[in-house]
Amino acid sequence: MYTIQANTSGTRCMEVSGKNLATIEKYALFRHLIDSTGIIDEDVLEKLRLNIRALIAAQTEDSRDLLDLCIDVIYHNNMKAFGLQQLIKLYLRWLSKDDESEEDDK
Repeated sequence: MYTIQANTSGTRCMEVSGKNLATIEKYALFRHLIDSTGIIDEDVLEKLRLNIRALIAAQTEDSRDLLDLCIDVIYHNNMKAFGLQQLIKLYLRWLSKDDESEEDDK
């Protein structure tokens, strides 16, 4: 379980599980999410939410992992643009650790 800061003052935090991060990776939710400016604002968060809704609507199989991600993280009361920025940073750190462990296994 990981904790991310949800606002700039540090008074709000959110819990993110490894399963949530694996779901982000499985569906490549952050791919092409941020435009060339690199700015993460409320519009980017809304775009992510709409993308996830579309994935859930198009799923013919069980999409429990996406629903859990929505409930736990994406639609959490504390999730704002700053929280999304912290989530992306956590995801990148998580990916790099995952890649390092795979290289160690070789």
